[in-house]
Amino acid sequence: MKKIILFGAGKSATYLIDYLKEQAEIYNFEVAVIDTDYRAALFKVGNSSHVKADTFDIHDAASREKWIQGADLVISLLPPALHILVAKDCIRFNNHLLYASYISPEMKALEEDIRKAGVLFMGEMGLDPGIDHMSAMKMLDGIRHNDGKIVSFKGYCGALMAPGSDDNPWKYKISWNPMNVVLAGKDGASYREGGKDIEVPYEKLYDHDATIDFPEIGKMAFYPNRDSLHYTSLYKLDGVPSILRATLRHPEYCEGWQAVIALGLTDNEKVINTDHLTYKDWTMQKVPHGQHHTVEEKVAAYLKTEKNSRTIKQLKYLGLFNDEVIHLGGKTNAQIMLYVLTEKISMKPYDKDMVLMQHDVIYELQSKTKKRTGYLIVMGEDMLHTAIAKTVGLPLGILAKLILTKKVNLTGLHIPVMTEVYIPVLKELEEYGIRFKEAES
Repeated sequence: MKKIILFGAGKSATYLIDYLKEQAEIYNFEVAVIDTDYRAALFKVGNSSHVKADTFDIHDAASREKWIQGADLVISLLPPALHILVAKDCIRFNNHLLYASYISPEMKALEEDIRKAGVLFMGEMGLDPGIDHMSAMKMLDGIRHNDGKIVSFKGYCGALMAPGSDDNPWKYKISWNPMNVVLAGKDGASYREGGKDIEVPYEKLYDHDATIDFPEIGKMAFYPNRDSLHYTSLYKLDGVPSILRATLRHPEYCEGWQAVIALGLTDNEKVINTDHLTYKDWTMQKVPHGQHHTVEEKVAAYLKTEKNSRTIKQLKYLGLFNDEVIHLGGKTNAQIMLYVLTEKISMKPYDKDMVLMQHDVIYELQSKTKKRTGYLIVMGEDMLHTAIAKTVGLPLGILAKLILTKKVNLTGLHIPVMTEVYIPVLKELEEYGIRFKEAES
């Protein structure tokens, strides 16, 4: 009997746990779902003879080693910084490891140890990164197979609210890890346009007026996502003049978040005492007092906008001009903003989320320039069964099954850009309604 350990039963785990329950019945897998919140794990596991819930502190080395030693494959939905704890034990006990977040320098440093252990570590196996890699490679490889020469690749992805649930001035609500939202883009971004490499600092990342027309949805704003050029060789795009990976948001969100950054409210270094600090004074940290009468006027002047502008209304919606004392003890600005977003723009039980992904590829074939667009729209069902949980969790579950049933036999540290992974995973995702549409012009 093959045994799977899943660390983490949070927002992104719902569909993954349901999938593992289904496959455990079919293939006689034994699955353990571990979370610090035992009740949450137990609720999601439900009544299953093959899947059980448990809890322990992931920093407890003895308990962690005991669980991992008895497993064949580990899936980690832990915060990215904790993957390394699990990874070292997986190497020691020869376990495969799958996770959805980016491959960190610390994980990359283990590459030779992973190879020697003869196991597969697959990172970036969620939505973005994950499905974006697989769908992009399928499209790019298909064009290359027909002797097309790629001259531009641009990929976009966003976790948003479905129409009708985007009912606040931000047109956005928290459907996944809120701290990831607060810290998104902290390292800036880089991409290539017309043969020129472009670096975008964090302070200007959201001050990006670019938009695309998303099929069936309409105009969406985007900002560059991390280091697009990192994927040049992985996507086999060496020599391609334009390469971009970007995050989709509504234009309103980018405008408002640029103001939050300008006010210094996402800094995660300096700890400040909030027990006598009002939200108004917190917001005003970098703002000169000047001759303006109200906080809104002072902030508007600092941001070079009008006091009745959409940006000021967005900040007001978050309660940033209130006289209420924060009362959170010692926190960084980012931690305070995390609390604010969780309180003000979390999903409600009746809300539905939405995942959008689009790839635009320009290529040359037989002396003609063509454009191929592939796009994906996934709608969530409710606050628990979200589109983000579906698109993050199912790729992990499908690959776990393929590994344990010997359909995928890779070893080493990888991301899912190879045909033996992306073809079967994308095919099975279609059975769950995660299906790309393509158009060419």
